[in-house]
Amino acid sequence: MIEKINETVEFLRTEGITEPFVGIILGTGLGKLADEIEVITELHYGNIPNFPVSTVEFHKGKLIYGDLAGKKVLAMHGRFHYYEGYTLQEITFPVRVMKQLGIQYLLVSNAGGTMNPEFKKGELMLLDDHINLLGTSPLVGVNHNHLGPRFPDMSQPYSAKLNSILEEIANEKGITLRKGVYVAVAGPNLETRAEYRFLRGIGADVVGMSTVPEVIVANHASLPVAAISVMTDECDPDNLQVADIKDILHTAAEAEKDLIRLTRSLIDRLD
Repeated sequence: MIEKINETVEFLRTEGITEPFVGIILGTGLGKLADEIEVITELHYGNIPNFPVSTVEFHKGKLIYGDLAGKKVLAMHGRFHYYEGYTLQEITFPVRVMKQLGIQYLLVSNAGGTMNPEFKKGELMLLDDHINLLGTSPLVGVNHNHLGPRFPDMSQPYSAKLNSILEEIANEKGITLRKGVYVAVAGPNLETRAEYRFLRGIGADVVGMSTVPEVIVANHASLPVAAISVMTDECDPDNLQVADIKDILHTAAEAEKDLIRLTRSLIDRLD
């Protein structure tokens, strides 16, 4: 893995990606933030050595380097998922690469279903903690000590500093920003009524199929991370509706306006 990281980092540097300050991972239906970036370099994943290729039709699969809110950012326009057949090590490989390139912060977004009856479709949730139900960890296997410790602490997986700034911005701008626990499941099928009851019962507010592997690796690398879920559907097991992917994507697109405002303002305040 070390050789692959170094090879990819050197390739990206030759393509002009030299000093990213913030790394960004854009989730399902949340690609409009990429339009806010003043692009310096843009590469398709398929042209980057050792990068997986996104197989989800509404994920663009591009790495974008440029300026946003006065800072150099490196954004993944489309991410990778366990259900696509990739290992968690492959899914999190880009985080390793971005860290090696020099990012100081990682910002992650995703689309998820809310199981908390107080949270509503179209709102945003700031991740305060998570539950990993993927059945494994991206840290399984040989540990490379210079990448991080064998047993990284996860008592505060999401940066208190970043979360505090985001809550402050949301309050200033009148944006509803819930805070809660995200649970990652393998997918790609959505959950049954019994599974939603179980997930809510173990303390989760929102369920999705991503984010947790990247956050684990970020913590392993001592990289401060913040993550926001766009709640695209309400998962009430007693009134469960058939999932409509078009409606999910529409809801994500509408809610993304506030996500963009939060992200721009956060990056502007980072130093």
